[in-house]
Amino acid sequence: MNQIEELHNLGQRSFNLGNTKEALVHYNRILDIDPNDVKAQLKIGNILGKHGKYTEAIEHYDKVLEINGYDALALINKGLALHYLERYDDAIKCYKIILDKNPDSAIASYNLASSLVKQNKINEGLEHLKKAIKIDFSYKVKASRDIDFQEIKTRNEFKKIVL
Repeated sequence: MNQIEELHNLGQRSFNLGNTKEALVHYNRILDIDPNDVKAQLKIGNILGKHGKYTEAIEHYDKVLEINGYDALALINKGLALHYLERYDDAIKCYKIILDKNPDSAIASYNLASSLVKQNKINEGLEHLKKAIKIDFSYKVKASRDIDFQEIKTRNEFKKIVL
């Protein structure tokens, strides 16, 4: 096992044990060796996102996109970080890039619906929510509990989709 693989294993083990600070140390050591290690960039972005450091997380997702050109996981996570920063237009762009390549991405459709609803584009958002649920029925339950849909939960159009 080479040094980078060992650091990935240590980082994942630390993360699994709930020690995200230690995991960040391991993943940053990987980037000291290879700044283009996509897996480490994604892991750091995810940890930063979990700690609410969305702007910093986006920098790591952007690095992955710079390296790979297209990476669905980086785009989903970047979109979520942008959504949490209330930069809905930018989040929507991320989800649409994914849907252009993979129209059957339930997670991209769901997240797009969420960002559209937050922009008060209710009908368009509900169409994407319907699509996400058609692809993956579990999004029906998720939507019924999602705080992003809180303001439209009493609308008949929403109830028809999730109830």
